Amino acid sequence: MPFDLNALMAQAQAMQEQMQKAQEKLAQKTVTGSSGGGMVVVTANGKGEIQKVQIDKQAVDPRDVAMLEDLVLGAVNSALKAAQEAQAAESPLSGLSNLFPGGFGK
Repeated sequence: MPFDLNALMAQAQAMQEQMQKAQEKLAQKTVTGSSGGGMVVVTANGKGEIQKVQIDKQAVDPRDVAMLEDLVLGAVNSALKAAQEAQAAESPLSGLSNLFPGGFGK
């Protein structure tokens, strides 16, 4: 079977278009992360860009700023993890891991 460079280029172009569409879709997707039983909620888009931070009044204690910092950090990390999961689900390449169960180069 001869190597068809044109077919390979067409496949690469199609993959690039799929990746662009996936990126656009991720920019529109909204994910949230929370901590402290919902006292701090962080909203991000599917690309991992933080859009909003909501802090319940009960979480604001001037005598315990460290607790609030920990709650914000936990909520941000939770939102970013949700964004990463959304990225993995939207990626046109997500199915490739099934083709190479041992991983690439193993």
